Amino acid sequence: MASRLGQMMMRKFSTSPAMKSSAGNPDAVKLWRNLTYFGALPCCALVGVYVYLEHQAEEEHHVRPEFVKREYLYIRNRRFPWGDGNHTLFHNKHVNALPEGYEED
Repeated sequence: MASRLGQMMMRKFSTSPAMKSSAGNPDAVKLWRNLTYFGALPCCALVGVYVYLEHQAEEEHHVRPEFVKREYLYIRNRRFPWGDGNHTLFHNKHVNALPEGYEED
């Protein structure tokens, strides 16, 4: 009785009716291919163009915030192992400040 109940409750992943109907259906493959080529890829391209244009517009009006020295933000227990030891690995001198302030003013 217990083994029969176990067999009835066991999930059948590869033999489910949904898997059998979509795996060999060439129309489903064509549908998803067309949705990818004519739906998803153009949407990605439009979002990319939108973000690029917004970034260009923001660059014209970008104002760097004034530097405020906060000791807790610039704690250096050890020097960084590259460069002069004070710049982070992805340091950008236009945006990131050092403990003394911005490099360019």
